[in-house]
Amino acid sequence: MATTAARRDPAPDVSVVVIVYNDAARLPDAVRSVLGQTLRAVEAVIVDDHSTDGSHDVARALAAAHPGRVRALRLPENSGGCGAPRNAGVEAARAPYVMFLDSDDVLERNACRNMLGAAEETGADLVAGLCVRLLLDRRTVARDPWYPWLYSRTRTLQSVRELPDLFAWDTLSTNKCYRRDFLLENNLLFLRGMYYEDLMFSAEAYLAARRITLIPNEVYRWHVHERAAEKSVSNRRHEMANFAHRMEIHGRVDALLGRRRMPDLQRAKDVKFLKHDLVLHLRDLPFRDDAYRREFASLARGYLAGMDPGAYDEVPPLQAVCAYLLLRGDWERLGPAVDSLLNRRKISAPLTERDGRVYWCEEHLGDPLGRRLLDVTDLGLHTKPLDSMFLRNELTAYGSRAGRVRLAGRIVNPLGTIRPGARLSAELEFAARRRGLRSFRFPVRTLRHEGDAIAWEAEAGLSRALRPVGVVDTVWDVRLRLTADGVRTTTRLTAGGAALPDGSVPVRPRLGRLLADRLEPTVTARGHLAFLLTAGGAGEEPGAAPGGAAGERLRELVARGVHGPPGRFAKSGVRRARRVRERLTGGDAKLRLYHEVFCRLPIRPGTAVFESHLGRSYGDSPRAVHEELRRRGLPVRVHWSYAGPRPEGFPEDAVLVRRWSPAYLRALAQAEFWVDNQGFPLKLRKRPGTTYIQTWHGSALKKMGFDEPEHKLWPREKQQEYQEALDRFDRFLIRSEHDVRTLARAYRLPERALLRVGYPRNDALVRARERERATGRRTRGPLAAGLGIPEDRTVLLYAPTFRRTGGRRFDLPFDVERFAKEFDDRFVLLVRAHYLNHVVLPPSVRDSVLDVSALPDTTPVLELADALITDYSSVMFDYALLDRPMIFFTYDYDSYSREGRGTYFELADHAPGPLVRTEDELYAALRTLETDAGRDWEKRAAFAAEFGGYDRGDAARRIVDEFFAPRPAPRPAGRSPRRSALRRVRRSALHWVRRSAPRPAGRPVLRGGR
Repeated sequence: MATTAARRDPAPDVSVVVIVYNDAARLPDAVRSVLGQTLRAVEAVIVDDHSTDGSHDVARALAAAHPGRVRALRLPENSGGCGAPRNAGVEAARAPYVMFLDSDDVLERNACRNMLGAAEETGADLVAGLCVRLLLDRRTVARDPWYPWLYSRTRTLQSVRELPDLFAWDTLSTNKCYRRDFLLENNLLFLRGMYYEDLMFSAEAYLAARRITLIPNEVYRWHVHERAAEKSVSNRRHEMANFAHRMEIHGRVDALLGRRRMPDLQRAKDVKFLKHDLVLHLRDLPFRDDAYRREFASLARGYLAGMDPGAYDEVPPLQAVCAYLLLRGDWERLGPAVDSLLNRRKISAPLTERDGRVYWCEEHLGDPLGRRLLDVTDLGLHTKPLDSMFLRNELTAYGSRAGRVRLAGRIVNPLGTIRPGARLSAELEFAARRRGLRSFRFPVRTLRHEGDAIAWEAEAGLSRALRPVGVVDTVWDVRLRLTADGVRTTTRLTAGGAALPDGSVPVRPRLGRLLADRLEPTVTARGHLAFLLTAGGAGEEPGAAPGGAAGERLRELVARGVHGPPGRFAKSGVRRARRVRERLTGGDAKLRLYHEVFCRLPIRPGTAVFESHLGRSYGDSPRAVHEELRRRGLPVRVHWSYAGPRPEGFPEDAVLVRRWSPAYLRALAQAEFWVDNQGFPLKLRKRPGTTYIQTWHGSALKKMGFDEPEHKLWPREKQQEYQEALDRFDRFLIRSEHDVRTLARAYRLPERALLRVGYPRNDALVRARERERATGRRTRGPLAAGLGIPEDRTVLLYAPTFRRTGGRRFDLPFDVERFAKEFDDRFVLLVRAHYLNHVVLPPSVRDSVLDVSALPDTTPVLELADALITDYSSVMFDYALLDRPMIFFTYDYDSYSREGRGTYFELADHAPGPLVRTEDELYAALRTLETDAGRDWEKRAAFAAEFGGYDRGDAARRIVDEFFAPRPAPRPAGRSPRRSALRRVRRSALHWVRRSAPRPAGRPVLRGGR
């Protein structure tokens, strides 16, 4: 082992061991990141694993240039891994703390200072910080933090068992700083000559450490070169040795945990293996040959057979499905399951329903473990309509002849969604991958049901019809668009197996055949059929140059033009043009368009813009006001805002404008009235001649606006911007004095803005209550018939408040299948999730539990329900108007009220019904619902009076009378000549103004402004 002579300098605080093998070009950057640390007392110990490319010469030059701060070592022979050079670096280190750095990565400039400070302050044996993966081969470098949830805050652990996820997930050695004596005392060494040596080293270090400190600072930057010719160890998954080493390391870690009897860490590690390690290799299986698959299965199945089956319950359903099918050696069904791993949202199996549950396949359901793991009900695949399905379309035949391509395939038909008698049509689309270029379509001649799939055959004359440019459109994707009974879904063609479709197709690029002359079939990284535009004439070897030397010179010329200065100039021009277009169509441009152009146009009397829940639906109080306008036939031109790709459920007589579109901005700028229940875009200034009627969407239990702790921490500028948005409200609807004490104060609304009329959406509820009291009976209306609810069933509504779940999915806090089994003969349960959440119900409860979340308006659902189950949702205040039973299922009340944003009052002190905390308590309350219905009537009456005192059933009428109804001109009384002359002048001026900004004929003069 050779080393450079080092000048005797004071011992450093941190030694960074930089390992290198045949990476002379990137080594200097790694070492510079060490020398550039804000902590100066740092040394770089370069250990060369016997490189053959001059890396050691570079290391010695760095050591000579920085004596005392850089040392260079070289192993006498290549070790075949990262372990031996790291061990040598630890042995040679002079500092009390050691870190590791790979030659193709860098340290964050404050890494050593932050980690050393944490180690000295807490006395930790090891300190870990955030690693960030930088994906360098993309147009703009992408940042991918490495398990950031582990590093959200500073914390010190006395044992890794306090945080099993740290042991399981962060197995890197490079984002950590170790006390050198700790490594030596515990004989912590990296395994030699093996891949994934970090896993074993980290496991032993975590278990040996008496104190571990985590810091939220970025410390390590992992450079990822996805397109590198020489793949990193983690990206060489095509080598069976890679997977074999991974299995060997996992087996050793399992043995270590077994000896120490740590089932909690073992479970966390098993879950991580199923979620991450196994999935990485499963995703590559479609591209491997049969020999690789057999060896892979042998290694994986042996390991999976010894795993605790309970670990499967903690992984997503599809990953559990893949692991189980691999364990059973079911390759026929494993392939489609892996296809869904590769392509999120793709439904790759026909699925099967048994006993009201949905399973990935019907095979293996006799095995209790298989029945548990193949259950994919919670994925909600059975709830998707055809036009939102992404179906597996397996290519079953491919051939080419005389410029034509013949293809055949099978489209999976999950749960028979496409009925046998459906009208079917389809077309194949060949589209250039570069966005905005042309596409070509060909009809699919044969379509038929074939078992649990739709079989198809097509022929496409590519040579005649497809005319590529020849340079910018070198990749062509294939899609099949299937239409069944008028409903369309789009599929990609999955090319199964490792063998590629064979047979190129001659084409004529617009730039000439000297450049390229054929389309070669290929398989994309996600397993789909595509075509590459390449060179090679008929009868020639693939890649042969058409046109001989002339063709080769032309391609070289085009390549220099595309990749050289002319191409770079053109690409930069295109990018600049794209940025200009984005600036012209982006948010800032739209704000300028609104304020500088549209706000200069005259306000149009008799126009209004309505919006409900940010354009998500036609409903709530804005809908009730609009319907009152329609009922009375008032000539108000109404624009309704909608969000999303297309409007659904909006009235035909309204002008629909997409939210944030130019038409939307212009309608807002010229409208005499704004009516909504949540908030028009905050940065749009309201004009003085426009009246903003804010109907709002519910009274408050939870703290709102400036009463929220989060808002109090906002900087002054943000608070001012928020206040200016609230100041736009000319009138704010109030249901009770509780709203005045809460909402009005939280939003800092002046008294003149408060309109004490109640909520228009609740007019129907008040009228329903009055009808029931007058007639002594309840009329359910058309919604019950539309939902198929039997007359003899009591209708319950479960309407919980919004919850942050990491996604939109909300898991019901009680077992709906148990509910259906126990109450099927008495109740029908309607479930209405918050509009920002969604629920998935199993088919087993389809007759007893109905999801009504998609209905645009809540009011008819409330009117239908005989009793309400809720938690903290403001729906309680509306439902109280019906004087019907309520049950409050507050299973998480303590954490919700105290750890969240807080509440205005204790729900337990005011709730007009029982508060239950457990599922058993909920069911007990439901069993006595009818007998106890009248017990809480006094509480319900007091609750309705306190929180809905102004809801009298006439809110919509009063708002229309106040703002939209025409008023007769007062009859003039006797006036003095002077006052009459002044009035004539004023009338003339007003007449001129009105003539300058004419309103539609026949429309009444409507009042606006404050």
